Amino acid sequence: MIFLWRKRADVAQLIRFDRPYGTFLVMCPTLWSLLLASAGRPSAHHLVVFILGSFLMRSAGCVANDMADYKVDAQVARTRDRPLAAGRLTHAEAWVILAILLAFAFVLVCSLNATTFFLSFAALGVALFYPFAKRCTPLPQMILGIAFGFGVLMAWTAARGALTRTPILLFLANLCWTMGYDTLYAMMDRDDDRKIGIQSTAILFGSHCAAAIGLLYALGVVFLFWAGRAAHMGFLYNVALSGVAATFVQQVRRLQAGPSRDELFVLFKAHARVGGAVLVGILLGLPNAAGLPT
Repeated sequence: MIFLWRKRADVAQLIRFDRPYGTFLVMCPTLWSLLLASAGRPSAHHLVVFILGSFLMRSAGCVANDMADYKVDAQVARTRDRPLAAGRLTHAEAWVILAILLAFAFVLVCSLNATTFFLSFAALGVALFYPFAKRCTPLPQMILGIAFGFGVLMAWTAARGALTRTPILLFLANLCWTMGYDTLYAMMDRDDDRKIGIQSTAILFGSHCAAAIGLLYALGVVFLFWAGRAAHMGFLYNVALSGVAATFVQQVRRLQAGPSRDELFVLFKAHARVGGAVLVGILLGLPNAAGLPT
């Protein structure tokens, strides 16, 4: 365990501690669901569990991804300096880190109800499958969207005990949104991925990426609007959604102009603010909510 301290900079890089926007992309939809399910009054226990759980599972997913992809990462310009690809951490050390993260996550989920506990195993299975999805399907971004969406479902069942229409709509909104921004992210590595035989929606959509991403964004907004109707949200929630839609339109226009890799990364990072904007919209809309969501 001493290596965790001695190699703390590499451990931090492995779990993307220096890049927290990925955690926000997992955490924000989870909090959308938790706030709506609890009518804006989540328990301190649930807030701690799902905020920490978002960090732990995103970190564990990064470790598992790098363990599966260390040979591939070494051939890609953007990822060749990652600790496993560069040989600064061993696989045995990565296994220890992964085990610690999952152990802490398991302790957290054990404090929740039985439905949420069993959902967590499905969530873990999808998350661990994702690193291998790019080798067997042209839609790995869909698998990532499903993995990220389990936080939505688990937060709802933790607060309400069972799923209803609203969390399903939130799950679908998050799925479309995640596929959109992760396709954008995959565009940065598209040339390298083609050379080494890795699949992605960025390759699948080809020259139609901007249109496909625009469609996914539009579907995400539609599902969020529909979820807001089911949750009886007020006018300010729709104002927030209008701002999100405007951001998406701006991004699609920039994609059509053929952005550089650095510009794509800037566009991707902006999605942490998108998740936050929806969260603010929910907080502002809740005082106008007429009863619990259906």
